[in-house]
Amino acid sequence: MMTAQQMLTDLEWLIDIGADEVVGEEANLAGWRGITAKTQAVRVESERPEPPSAPLPFPRAATIAASAAPPVAPRPFVAAQSLDELREQLMNLEGCALRDTAMNLVFADGTPASPIMFIGEAPGEEEDRQGKPLVGTSGKLFDQMLASVGIAREDVYISNILFWRPPGNRTPTEAEIAMCLPFVERHIALVKPKLLVLLGGVAAKTLLRSKDGITKLRGQWTNYTPPADSGIDAPIPCLPLYHPAYLLRQPNSKRQAWNDILALTKHIKLNKLLINNK
Repeated sequence: MMTAQQMLTDLEWLIDIGADEVVGEEANLAGWRGITAKTQAVRVESERPEPPSAPLPFPRAATIAASAAPPVAPRPFVAAQSLDELREQLMNLEGCALRDTAMNLVFADGTPASPIMFIGEAPGEEEDRQGKPLVGTSGKLFDQMLASVGIAREDVYISNILFWRPPGNRTPTEAEIAMCLPFVERHIALVKPKLLVLLGGVAAKTLLRSKDGITKLRGQWTNYTPPADSGIDAPIPCLPLYHPAYLLRQPNSKRQAWNDILALTKHIKLNKLLINNK
């Protein structure tokens, strides 16, 4: 006959394994007692203290942290002395998955000698197909925005933070931005624009080192500070604007965008920045 202690032990085991429903009129007590005895033996074995191990050369926590830390990709060395060299270095860039999935390198469009440089986020499907930034539907809106204040597309210089299209037009990752950023900085250094216009949140947050979104940054005049080794001695005046693709999705923001374009035009005229002095 089972003792009260044996019955209690069996009940604890049933609870542990989740057996909380009756499936028969009689309990197989002998069988459960055998399982319980084996379980108790396993429990005793698992509760035994581990034998002392040899001391580690450094703390265990440091070992775990070192193994868990993701590898940091080295910052690409960009020594291009011309736009052609920069394009060639991008064409041969290793270690960037975007380069393998995109159709074309999307480098730039417009006039490199222009004092005004526009920088967007990343190429879309049509940009990837043509190998040019800001074409397709968003490009047409961009051209219309410029034309409304008497500026032609060829009067300015246009590029992106990313030089290849992310698959599915997804948002660029921090790793992808970090990979392309040295080339963007070198691109700006070679062009030496008098004015930077940053289209969209990715471009604005990246080059301004800001955590604020485009809705807060847009229309606010600020400065882009080039790297110390860029050869540019002074900060460059900078104006973040909504990206044309955003305006296509949020047409209610076009009123704000129009006011920002007027502010941009005023700055251009006051400083006589266009190469044709329009």
